[in-house]
Amino acid sequence: MHPYKRSQRLSILLREEVADIIMRKVKDPRLGFVTVTDVGMSEDLKTAWIYVSVYEGDKDLTMEILNSARGLIRSEVSKRIKVKFIPAIEFRIDKSVEHGDRIDRLLKEIKETKE
Repeated sequence: MHPYKRSQRLSILLREEVADIIMRKVKDPRLGFVTVTDVGMSEDLKTAWIYVSVYEGDKDLTMEILNSARGLIRSEVSKRIKVKFIPAIEFRIDKSVEHGDRIDRLLKEIKETKE
């Protein structure tokens, strides 16, 4: 028996494959530096929420490009992963990086005020 659920194993595999597909197959010069940070799966494995961080470029434009490439990404995933159903893909901005940066700034401010 596997130590964790099927949805967790599939989300790890999807994260790796989608990151590779974005890097190698999505050929839009407007696409900034994008990192796939996490993949959430519904319990029935029909929907995958792909969380991305955008480091360069406009976030709205990047999300528009990724959402328009969902069909390409899903078809490439279907070629690489052998599962009964390929989940529908939804891209979301990962806010954890921004949240971590905000915490770092606040901690630096506190340190500077104490000195």
